[in-house]
Amino acid sequence: MIAHDKRAPTGKVISAYYTVHPEDRQTFVDAVVPHLSTTARQDGCTYYVFAQDLTDPNTIHLTEGWRDQAAIDAHFADENFLSAVRAVLGGVRILDYQAETYDVAAQAAGALPGAGAN
Repeated sequence: MIAHDKRAPTGKVISAYYTVHPEDRQTFVDAVVPHLSTTARQDGCTYYVFAQDLTDPNTIHLTEGWRDQAAIDAHFADENFLSAVRAVLGGVRILDYQAETYDVAAQAAGALPGAGAN
């Protein structure tokens, strides 16, 4: 797991998912795993997480937190990112892809629901 400072100011969140052909799932994983730690260390990245859907192993969720739009733009221009994109687009049948970018209006620490105050 990649360590992130979960309290770092996050101005933008990208939430995306990919549904890939079952025969291409491992190719997708192999393309993005080397990219994760490099991206997590990019200036302005507060978190960068891929997670397999618990109900569909061929759906992969991506959640990204960025300081601002300039950090996202730098990420999209980075050769590490572009290399991962080329690997995915060149070898993975993407059956569905959806993504949204959100502006963060406020940020506060959260507690585990139902855990009660200590």
